[in-house]
Amino acid sequence: MKALLVYPLAALAEIGGCFAFWAWLKLDRSPLWIAPGVVSLIAFAWLLTLIPSEAAGRAFAAYGGVYIVASLAWMGLVEKTAPDRWDLIGGVICLAGAAIILFGPRG
Repeated sequence: MKALLVYPLAALAEIGGCFAFWAWLKLDRSPLWIAPGVVSLIAFAWLLTLIPSEAAGRAFAAYGGVYIVASLAWMGLVEKTAPDRWDLIGGVICLAGAAIILFGPRG
């Protein structure tokens, strides 16, 4: 169940780090946005190493679904653009896929 805490934190760190670069390059913000962006991306990478999985690829694949939902939440909360029903349906499907990848029985 560690993943239920680590994945959302990793998503916040990755989205925050990427948004810092987006703000600098697309929103004409100061280049000073780069420093916290880099720190945030380093935190993201470190957090993913905390996922209990014998395969990095499996941990990363399951994270993808969480990232998609977190990105939609970011869009709504930070960018003030409400996800539409197709965003929400897609997010639920992605989370279901992430759960199957992460928690599915291994033979």
